[in-house]
Amino acid sequence: MTTPPALLIAGIGTRDDRRAGAFQDFVRELGTQHPDLPLAGGLTGPDAPPLSDAVARLVGEGVTRFAVVPLSLIPVEHPRDGVAAALAQEAERHADASFVFGRPLGPDPRLLRVLERRLDEALGGGRRSPSDRAQTTVLLVGDGSPLPEGNAEVHRAARLLWEGRGFAGVETAFASLAAPDVPSGLDRCVRLGAKRIVVLPYFLFGGDALERVRQQAEGWALAYPEVEVVSADVIGPAVELAELVLERYEEAAGVPERAQLDPDAHAHSHPDLHADVR
Repeated sequence: MTTPPALLIAGIGTRDDRRAGAFQDFVRELGTQHPDLPLAGGLTGPDAPPLSDAVARLVGEGVTRFAVVPLSLIPVEHPRDGVAAALAQEAERHADASFVFGRPLGPDPRLLRVLERRLDEALGGGRRSPSDRAQTTVLLVGDGSPLPEGNAEVHRAARLLWEGRGFAGVETAFASLAAPDVPSGLDRCVRLGAKRIVVLPYFLFGGDALERVRQQAEGWALAYPEVEVVSADVIGPAVELAELVLERYEEAAGVPERAQLDPDAHAHSHPDLHADVR
């Protein structure tokens, strides 16, 4: 019987210590829940915890086959700075190692349900009437990417979140690197008639970007007291997130092994290789 590959959870490096810490906590908790599964996680670049250290540790334990799950909401990565590029380097360091890639996480229906739950929590929780949602506009805020394809995925998630959930509308904005920014997104919501807006971060984990989004929303609300502005929480280490990572791993582990480590070949044509932990 062939031993299944180890699970390698991969994220893009970040200068945000809180976000990196949340990533590390998530990986550690998933490993605790599944002690029989060889598992490690790391970030690309020199940031802690480094992806190279995660690979080296598993190789030291005798692992030669890896199923890589990018901890990603946006399935587009930069050809030089993404997971594929980082693992191409690891393949050179560890000649006996092979890697297969799982699909990115978003926008999966389970994560959309978590976002819906975060919206209800922001509105006060409990049972709410259909009119509550009908009077609420959502501003979905993505991290922002220099690649238009990545930003388009946030618009796609917004559309999927809006369909069938009864909100007045779901608009988009970005924390950085792309327009509109949060104040401009709130302006657009008001032009469309919004009287109550929930600012919903499309982030896996909190950190500096979340604080910046909240500060911008609070500053805008002070200038427009006639509009109710509420900030929701991030997806966070929800049960659904852990289930989804394991599902992506099982999908990847079940396909024939093949080298997928040419960063130029996968940056745009392969939709599975961007980690949203910036």
